[in-house]
Amino acid sequence: MAFQRSSLLLRKAISSSRTAAALYSPYSSLLYSSSNYSDWTRSYSSSESSDTEGTTVTAAGYHVNNAPSYMRGAVFWEPNKPLTFEDFQMPRPKANEILIKTKACGVCHSDLHVIKGELPFASPCVVGHEITGEVVEHGKLTDSKIIQSLPIGSQVIGAFIMPCGSCFYCSKGQDDLCESFFEYNRAKGTLYDGETRLFLRNGGKPVYMYSMGGLAEYCVVPAHGLAVLPNTLPYTESAILGCAVFTAYGAMAHAAQVRPGDAIAVIGVGGVGSSCLQIARAFGASEIIAVDVQDEKLQKAKLFGATHAINALKEDAVTKIKEITGGRGVDIAVEALGRAQTFSQCVQSVRDGGKAVMIGLTLSGAKGEVDINHLVRRQIKVIGSYGGRARQDLPKLIKLAERGIFNLEAAVSRKCKFEDVGEAYKDLDKGNIVGRAVVEIM
Repeated sequence: MAFQRSSLLLRKAISSSRTAAALYSPYSSLLYSSSNYSDWTRSYSSSESSDTEGTTVTAAGYHVNNAPSYMRGAVFWEPNKPLTFEDFQMPRPKANEILIKTKACGVCHSDLHVIKGELPFASPCVVGHEITGEVVEHGKLTDSKIIQSLPIGSQVIGAFIMPCGSCFYCSKGQDDLCESFFEYNRAKGTLYDGETRLFLRNGGKPVYMYSMGGLAEYCVVPAHGLAVLPNTLPYTESAILGCAVFTAYGAMAHAAQVRPGDAIAVIGVGGVGSSCLQIARAFGASEIIAVDVQDEKLQKAKLFGATHAINALKEDAVTKIKEITGGRGVDIAVEALGRAQTFSQCVQSVRDGGKAVMIGLTLSGAKGEVDINHLVRRQIKVIGSYGGRARQDLPKLIKLAERGIFNLEAAVSRKCKFEDVGEAYKDLDKGNIVGRAVVEIM
């Protein structure tokens, strides 16, 4: 009965997510009062450039009462080199952007791909894109509705896809395809005026931003990428809602369009894959098959809703999946690892007319092979899915976590200090993190 109630809740969530995007968070009633923060002020150095909208902002810092004038951030300089901690000028938000005091940031494979040089990205940069934090300041000329919805003092969560809210795709409610996000942030490491918000304290060297550059004490986030986090949810565990859960929800709700009774296989059950398992269970999937090469991860997968577990080192994953499903294959297979071999396994595991959903990133330029005749004759659908839709989906995920439908505590397997983030990425690379690690920053 609990699963049926969960499924009904999610079905309503999916239905509403296909309507036009709501511009602001619906949780304004849960916001903290800003009365205790009325004394926040800005003080600019004499060397600072004009703050007029459209003017390039240099590396001059500012400070707010009872807060530092500068901040620390973890910087990626070049592939396979350690992250270093550097002092930055305090970031400056522009119109419809918000300065966040970062509380926690998840450790994600996407960052690891950048650190290893597998995904080209502008450097030096600050990685980290799965955050929770506190609203410190609104950019000059920010829309009054945004200020009302996200007042100073609000605790918030940020989605790694930060929609501009006005491009062709955003206007259609497809935040996950935001043109500005891909053109500026992913291609250039900037926000949507073509400028980074990060400058080193000494010398003013610009440092680029992977999403909002979350592995820093403060970060600037476009307002449409934020939702209010109620005080009933913890800062640390809730950080994973912005990427691991957000990515999984986008795959299951929009790409796969999971229905009650579907048979589902998830290949790769790390942070994102294990989130897929939880969402599949909540959607009412009948068979949920977890595939991995580590028994520890597979054992934990059963806590997240897996009805079957396959160790791909010990058994042929495709053969076993078909055996479990009476020879047909699953309705939906999800690839959450990002490898050519698992891409092929994913396609081969689905039944005729089924969906193979790819969400794992891999080495830039990598190719996956598929039997074209099988694809055509058996009507196999191969679908890519990068993430969810911030304005529609993020508030829903917060509700699901608040009601206990999504278990955040079980999903976060490690918490670490800001200073230990380098070791966390090393362990992630070695496969030593079961689930998700989260860095506690403040």
